[in-house]
Amino acid sequence: MLILISCLGLLIGCNKGEGVNIFTVEDDKSLGLQVRDEIASKPKEYPVLDKTTYAGAYTYLENMKTVILNSGQVTHKDDFAWELFIIQDDNTQNAFCTPGGYIYIYTGLIKYLDNASALAGVMGHEMGHADKRHSTEAMTKQYGISTLAQVVLGKNQGMLSDIALSLVNLQFSRSNESEADKYSVIYLCPTLYKSNGAAAFFNKIIANGSAQPPAFLSTHPNPENRVQNIDQQANSLSCAGGYINAAEDTTAYNAFKSLLP
Repeated sequence: MLILISCLGLLIGCNKGEGVNIFTVEDDKSLGLQVRDEIASKPKEYPVLDKTTYAGAYTYLENMKTVILNSGQVTHKDDFAWELFIIQDDNTQNAFCTPGGYIYIYTGLIKYLDNASALAGVMGHEMGHADKRHSTEAMTKQYGISTLAQVVLGKNQGMLSDIALSLVNLQFSRSNESEADKYSVIYLCPTLYKSNGAAAFFNKIIANGSAQPPAFLSTHPNPENRVQNIDQQANSLSCAGGYINAAEDTTAYNAFKSLLP
């Protein structure tokens, strides 16, 4: 293992880790579990809503997640945990998914969006990053193979706090962002949600002229291009989904938002 790390360390030094991911699916699961526990240990930084107190809100999101997982398109559907958590912070329009499929969605994002398809699109995007294992690839680039390997092996627990924080604003490559957008459409294509749901968020960002879009959407390509690419992907797949009508898409979603603090 040490020899492998040393050899690949040279490769990282040459290409800054782009496209390099030596970690296995089991490594993703181990790292994700450790990060989940780290986040749970810091309720002030990550005020996660109690699942019993807000059972109705969690049920709504769990149903959405299940629809996406049952699309038949999620590669690691049965490998990863796919646990959901709602972080109470109305000022943060964000979401992220750790390696191994631990999904975190901020109340600020939920309240900012207008309908279920938009949230499903963003959820699919974040699940796409985990499913295609972009997170360990990006963290390999950020921390280096040796450091991340030590964390995976449980030998550098001091880095967990930094890693948990970095996931909130993790910068993915252009190709990773485009692939996550693409798979958001693929995941939603056979479901009741509109397959281009993620584009609704970008359109709202554009319409509002936001100078500081959410961190997980602020990377390249720009929002206009992403809307175009998402719509083209949906059209090219001739998605048979999108059974949800406008009233159901918004009325039920507003009822869900009312369950939040």
